[in-house]
Amino acid sequence: MIRADFLILPDGRLLGFRLAGHAGWGEEGTDIVCAAVSSAAYLVANTVTDVLGVAPLSLRAGEGEMLLRLEERDEPACRDFLRGLKLHLCGLEEQYPAHMKVSYLEI
Repeated sequence: MIRADFLILPDGRLLGFRLAGHAGWGEEGTDIVCAAVSSAAYLVANTVTDVLGVAPLSLRAGEGEMLLRLEERDEPACRDFLRGLKLHLCGLEEQYPAHMKVSYLEI
């Protein structure tokens, strides 16, 4: 199962996300749930860092995990991208509840 934790402030603003695990929907290399999650996460991380030019507090990506954490001052510029990712991952959770879990971690 993929766990997606959105990093939120007490007022609900998103400051990033942490992904961990594998969906287990299909064989490695053909798992559409893993592909959908990783593609969306990389799109957001690359847009934030390379298009918007934001330097995150933390950015880590490896086998079965990814973390992006922003500074509070960068939240307005990145808001729509993080909200879009949240919407996308929540939709995947609805479609594949045994393979995807979205939660929120207050920071």
